Amino acid sequence: MSLPHPLSEPVVELIARRFRVIGEPMRIRILDHLRDGEATVAELTESLGTSQQNVSKHLGVLHEAGILGRRKQGTSTIYAISDATVLGLCEQVCGGLQRQFTDLAELVGGSVR
Repeated sequence: MSLPHPLSEPVVELIARRFRVIGEPMRIRILDHLRDGEATVAELTESLGTSQQNVSKHLGVLHEAGILGRRKQGTSTIYAISDATVLGLCEQVCGGLQRQFTDLAELVGGSVR
């Protein structure tokens, strides 16, 4: 898909909203955990070392944005990534950071490991 140029204001706002949703460290940690597959709120709470209330808040934001899907299984709610494009975006950002670090290391005469 090709974006129109110039971007209309509604499109700019939609893009900015998506970046705001994923631009929170805990949400990135949740997405990173869910790359391995679905998880319950309890599993995420334990693995991320934070409160159930905090995890639930961030899961709600990611779900409302359409990035996560959820289903009930007994008394548990299970979350999974429903929009995998967000993982591609994270990989692109990480690749850009890695190139920046490598360039910086070359400038100062070191190496990045």
